Amino acid sequence: MAGLSNSIEAFLKELLSNTDDDFIEIGRNDLANQFNCAPSQINYVLTTRFTPYKGYYIESRRGGSGYVKIIKLTIKDSNPIKEIVENVIGDRITKDKSNNIINMLLDEDLITEREALVMVHALEDNTLSKVDFNDRNILRADLLKNMLLAFMR
Repeated sequence: MAGLSNSIEAFLKELLSNTDDDFIEIGRNDLANQFNCAPSQINYVLTTRFTPYKGYYIESRRGGSGYVKIIKLTIKDSNPIKEIVENVIGDRITKDKSNNIINMLLDEDLITEREALVMVHALEDNTLSKVDFNDRNILRADLLKNMLLAFMR
């Protein structure tokens, strides 16, 4: 199943990269037919691989003439890191969501690979193992915000 999900993701990203717009619109059923899978498989890919934390926004309409619109989010704020700190991270964040934000920042060339690597390792569960499990996501959010704020200096 992962192979199919990877193929669908790669196909959609290729479509996005070949458009002059920052979005694509495609029929969910057409896409399911193309990949010979159920529409629920398309939904799975959209909800796990095209999230705001990964730099995407999804609009969809269900039904016979339903469609999916995938919008590649671009950071237009004059200070995109500040925007992420104030409006994206929140009071708590999971390891996966923090990794998605770090990868998005790396993809947008806002941080270096070395900075991304340090951040990912600093936010790992094994790094936070001495912190109560219920408090890790709170601490992880604070750490990520502070690391990003350091980049703004």
